[in-house]
Amino acid sequence: MCGIAGIFHLQVAKPVEPARVATMTDALAHRGPDGSGVWTGPGVGLGHRRLAIIDLGGGDQPMATADGKLVTVFNGEIYNFKEVRVELEALGHVFRTASDTEVILHGWRQWGADCLSRFNGMFAFALFDADRGCLFLARDRLGVKPLHYAELSDGSVIFASELKGLLVHPLLRRSPDFSAIEDYLALGYVPDDACIVAGVRKLPAGHHLTLRRGMALPRPVGWWDVDFSGRDRRSAAALEEELRDRLRAAVRSRMVADVPLGAFLSGGVDSSAVVAFMAEASRNPVETCSIGFDEAALDETHYAALVAERFHTRHRTRRVAADDYALIGTLGEAFDEPFADASALPTYRVCELARQSVTVALSGDGADEAFAGYRRHLFHVGEDRLRRALPATLRARIGAVGDRWPKLDWAPRPLRAKTTLQAIGRSPEEAYAAAVGVTGQAMRTSLYTPLARAALQGHRAEDRYVAAMRAAPAQDALDRAQYADMKIWLPGDILTKIDRTSMAVSLEAREPLLDHRLIEFAARLPRSMRVRGNTGKWLMKKALEPYLPREILYRRKMGFVTPISAWFRGPLAGRAEGVAHGSALAETGWFSSTAMARIAADHRSGVSDHGRLLWQLVMLDQSLGRLFGLGRSAAA
Repeated sequence: MCGIAGIFHLQVAKPVEPARVATMTDALAHRGPDGSGVWTGPGVGLGHRRLAIIDLGGGDQPMATADGKLVTVFNGEIYNFKEVRVELEALGHVFRTASDTEVILHGWRQWGADCLSRFNGMFAFALFDADRGCLFLARDRLGVKPLHYAELSDGSVIFASELKGLLVHPLLRRSPDFSAIEDYLALGYVPDDACIVAGVRKLPAGHHLTLRRGMALPRPVGWWDVDFSGRDRRSAAALEEELRDRLRAAVRSRMVADVPLGAFLSGGVDSSAVVAFMAEASRNPVETCSIGFDEAALDETHYAALVAERFHTRHRTRRVAADDYALIGTLGEAFDEPFADASALPTYRVCELARQSVTVALSGDGADEAFAGYRRHLFHVGEDRLRRALPATLRARIGAVGDRWPKLDWAPRPLRAKTTLQAIGRSPEEAYAAAVGVTGQAMRTSLYTPLARAALQGHRAEDRYVAAMRAAPAQDALDRAQYADMKIWLPGDILTKIDRTSMAVSLEAREPLLDHRLIEFAARLPRSMRVRGNTGKWLMKKALEPYLPREILYRRKMGFVTPISAWFRGPLAGRAEGVAHGSALAETGWFSSTAMARIAADHRSGVSDHGRLLWQLVMLDQSLGRLFGLGRSAAA
């Protein structure tokens, strides 16, 4: 795992200063504390920070071929590099190291961009080809590893693993893009097709980009997609068996490392499954770790302990206070862009705990997206079934009732029917876009000034979900929802969270449940094998019954929960009120101070629950201060 950065002059091969590239990579030192390197050639410079995982003595980067014609910098792991290397050696390629990085160089020489389809891994890399006069940038299928880039006024393109690697370049203009702020408020994160710094782009997951001398900056090219349009009609027993085989292979492939390796263990289905197959493959006890909370309603350590005992892992637990909000500044620095998924706090803590004993940790991320494990997937299936059974006129009337229904945050669940009623009256795409969001359009609009509404020029955050679902290679509404999640939610929220929190403490996190072969298998499952009754991930849970107890498999999903609503009625009440006055938000002119003050007051008094929105505003305020020098955050 590493950090990469570089510069490429598109039109003229002007000299690149090694010191400038080094400054960019130094900003990523947390991603690679074990070494650094810079290589420059005519009109190009590549930089690297290394976290040594494989071939500790011979995998230094930038890495070049023996003839010096190809040079690469690489962030990630190619899990099947040994198999690809054997194939390349049979074709006459000679290797000088035992690293997976060298496989990228020879793979490009042999197959060009088609080498990507042969790699099973998580990666973002840049490769300069002197003979072709091009710089090739690529990102893995699902977007596990990030890559940011921008075109500058001097005709160069700069790239880096994180935004902070670009921000140190003196020619990058720092101005906020309000459409990205709209996206953030709607979704809780800035998605991969946007960036809060105007002019900065993120290479989409499953895409590559080829920069050629003398040519304009092109559009990225997609090289992989997940297809939900087919169906595997075999029996449940046959599918269970194949699923177990695929899970086993995915976990084992990610256990290759020349450094200590372990796993996160929350006690949920996904992390427990990973630990089960790790224990099966390991001669020694698996290193596992969990984070517990001092508030019983939020604590899952009992379940993690059950799994640890079952598989005889070497288990460690750290208990943290439920009011562990002291990390706000640390997270702001780690994420650069605003990020409002409050589970980032405990995720950071569990990465911090893991790094005390291992350098690589396997996580359970990805199964909910692949096998339909979120409650919103269950609701979406039920709503769509009802929607299709009702005539259009009746659906419209139900939706109108929902629009008038009060938002009863304090009431028993059966009375909190507003969103369900509204969903029935909407198209499946519009309903799911609203369900996956954090702050609805009406609330966002109430926060915006006329200046902000004009700046949006009709842009609406939910439209990307609607477009993704309508374009999905899919058969039904659940397929389309999962497809959109994989394209938007997974890289934008889940994978950004685990990448930034793990890399902040120089830990490599690996996601075996995002093995592309497993994802492709899951996409072909009939809906009944994913969702059955009130159970999501149905086939996965059935397949794991020989490994895990029922109280692990069929208990209600919790995830990392943080009591942010309570914080803003207690120790963070002043912080919530402060965003309305003298803050970066107020200084932009895009937000109504009166509306923000009212939201903070209503929340503190208990009239409404605006905890998630206040968390969003505080994290956005901090980000605007750090990135653009606005408000009090700039001085903090």
